[in-house]
Amino acid sequence: MTVKKSRPTDAPIRGVLMMCFAVACFAAMNTFVKELRIAELPLAEIIWGRYFFHTIIVLCLFPKRIPTLLSGSDKGLQIARSILVLLATACMFTAVGFMPLADAVAITFIAPLLITALSVPFLGERVGVRRWIAVFVGFLGMLVIIRPGSGIFQLAAFLPIAVTVFYAVYQIITRLISHRTDPINSVFYTAIVGGVVMSAIVPFFWQTPTLQEWGMLAGAGLLGGLGHWAIILAYQRAEAPLVAPFAYTELVWATILGLTFFGDFPDLWTFIGAAIIAASGIYILHRERVRRSARELVES
Repeated sequence: MTVKKSRPTDAPIRGVLMMCFAVACFAAMNTFVKELRIAELPLAEIIWGRYFFHTIIVLCLFPKRIPTLLSGSDKGLQIARSILVLLATACMFTAVGFMPLADAVAITFIAPLLITALSVPFLGERVGVRRWIAVFVGFLGMLVIIRPGSGIFQLAAFLPIAVTVFYAVYQIITRLISHRTDPINSVFYTAIVGGVVMSAIVPFFWQTPTLQEWGMLAGAGLLGGLGHWAIILAYQRAEAPLVAPFAYTELVWATILGLTFFGDFPDLWTFIGAAIIAASGIYILHRERVRRSARELVES
């Protein structure tokens, strides 16, 4: 008797809700980080708190899995991808200290476009002319946001760009090992590697946090951990082309939180650029779905 495996499309609405919840967690995490930056808590300490408490939540969520969380044959690649996430985190946390939350988030929207471009040399995937055009248009959208040469442009805008580069390479490595690695193990590697590295660095920058700052450090770590876990649940319950576009709702949360807590509101160009990038990313997802459907039709 053959056991039929459940398909990822079994609960698409739940998948979409999980993705929306995940990006809301990330926006809230960045709000805590910006508050801590304003309070002048050392950056290294903020990053340490984010990974320390992330590790705690993974251990609490999966106590029975603790003996096997570091198992697998791809330890080198797991460590490499975890370091990339750590670098992306450092760049993002630095960026939110210098620019509005929504602006930083909007620039990172180019990550899916960069992943598409990098999939050619690293994964050997074929990218058609229409998808290359979408990638190009998406990068134009990024230029609309940062507007090089204008008085608004600042060097801090390069930090979210660096975030997308590190994140894109991280996603490429994740794709390489995804078929043979438990996603829970991957989440734990991300947490523990960041926690160990920052625990070695943070004593040189330590500044005793206030009770409120401890709460925000814990909040940042818990929200980061919940966000990553929610993304795993989202992709388990719905196909990527359906779920992924809802990651762009992070701009809504970042705008609301930035306006509420810091009085920051993106200008019109930020929304225009973000819309261009989002449209390009959604089109690329659409083309990937079309290609997958055509391939499945041929194979059947």
